[in-house]
Amino acid sequence: MKLSATLLTMIALLSLPLLLRGGKHEELKPAFQTSDRCMACHNGLTDTQGKDISIGLSWRASVMGNSSRDPYWQASVRRETIDHPAVSAEVQDECSICHMPIVRYEAAMQGKKAEPFKFFPLAQNGTKESRDGVSCAVCHQISSERLGTKESFTGQFKVDAPSQKDVRPEFGPFAVDPGHQRIMQSSTGGFTPMAASHIRDSALCATCHTLYTTARGEGGKAIGTLPEQVPFLEWQHSSYVNEATCQSCHMPEVKGAVGITAVLPVMREGMHQHTFTGGNFLLPRALDKYRNELDTRALPQELQADSERTIQFLQTQAAKVAVKNLDVNGSTMRVDVEVENKTGHKLPTAYPSRRAWLWVKVTDRDGHTVFESGKLNSDGSIAGNDNDADPTKYEPYYREITSADQVQIFEDILGDERGQVTTGLLKGVRYLKDSRLLPQGFDKATTSKDIATYGNATDDPNFAAGGALVRYSVPLGNAAGPFHVQAELWYQPIGFRWAHNLEPYLQADEPKRFVNIYNAMSNVSALKLAGAEATR
Repeated sequence: MKLSATLLTMIALLSLPLLLRGGKHEELKPAFQTSDRCMACHNGLTDTQGKDISIGLSWRASVMGNSSRDPYWQASVRRETIDHPAVSAEVQDECSICHMPIVRYEAAMQGKKAEPFKFFPLAQNGTKESRDGVSCAVCHQISSERLGTKESFTGQFKVDAPSQKDVRPEFGPFAVDPGHQRIMQSSTGGFTPMAASHIRDSALCATCHTLYTTARGEGGKAIGTLPEQVPFLEWQHSSYVNEATCQSCHMPEVKGAVGITAVLPVMREGMHQHTFTGGNFLLPRALDKYRNELDTRALPQELQADSERTIQFLQTQAAKVAVKNLDVNGSTMRVDVEVENKTGHKLPTAYPSRRAWLWVKVTDRDGHTVFESGKLNSDGSIAGNDNDADPTKYEPYYREITSADQVQIFEDILGDERGQVTTGLLKGVRYLKDSRLLPQGFDKATTSKDIATYGNATDDPNFAAGGALVRYSVPLGNAAGPFHVQAELWYQPIGFRWAHNLEPYLQADEPKRFVNIYNAMSNVSALKLAGAEATR
């Protein structure tokens, strides 16, 4: 008699724990299972059109699945430990909370601090736990306790203890029948799927994506706290708080009823893909290009698909640009460029290395350039940006651009305890500038200091909820019209200065590797988000 493939799979899964334990039943010890234990059942999934929507494969190529492989994170941690050697252990532990969470959480349970450098390079020294990044068993074990409160931020999520021997709750959005519960419980060594609505609550994402860093002074002394990234708080202050969640935008919903397991699938409406599509289109490209150095496990086609998905997401859902009020009066052109933020948080948001800026070009009737502001150079720098030219300076926010050496950059700039510009994350005690585009419904007058605007944008009535309007006054000289205006919004996940400020640390492997990667990929470090044109 031939056994069906499904039945054989079930027998294998049910036997797996005994095989792994040599047939001996033991107390459930690990707090987390690695992703390889989840993929057997949650890959091989397709939507109603036959498109692959495998959870494991999507996660494997995502930023979440590669958080510990991220060469910029590794380089930045090394920099901070060099800057603050007296508190190196504390810095490593703090920086592991969200990028190497299994290692960090298990160390904390033993009363120790995480030591990420023990696992670098991952290709030689990595373990399944250190390679896994933000894995299935991290997010799906976060309990509802204190979610949405400040006590849960900066990775201070709580994982529920087993309710009884060999029963560790693993939360999901769907009710699971006892048969499927038993299959997963057996195949994972005690992890039991349970329905819980908080898995789709933005507050769950906020545990890691609301991050306050401890600023360090001389001798590693704690001198302050910086709201390093707070997209959840920005979202709460916008009109999107009643319209969309983190998951609804960054984990696209699958249309129609689909199976979420390969074994005895039950058709579910409302499954969300585990692509975690966001703003970093550069990382999947780097992971693919430097596979050996970064210990990349996702296949080239998976990373290519992730990069293309991210670019499409950014170019269709992030922003809109319009050219308005174009007028030529004698030898001067005046034109307004309006930028709309279509996201539910600031644009750009999260890690302060991100920036967006306006490129505006005016040409005459013969196609000759009369004016250009915000040109992207091949090394990833922006022409006219003071910060790219000199790390001690930064480009102010402009209500009106009047010369080509001025450029409108929507960004945040960190200041240290002496008020000087810094990209040292743990030197930052405040923001000298925050002109990132505001989401709809965001009231500048009623914000907390953690999500406020800083600098010239604060008092500009044209910098408000939903976007900004920038006036360009262009000297035309003797050029002859008609004149053509191109206006585009560009974006970089890692700006030139944030990469090149790692150059003083090239004695260490991680900064040296990242700077080399950035230099080699600088020509693809930026992306056009939106644009518009007009002629007069």
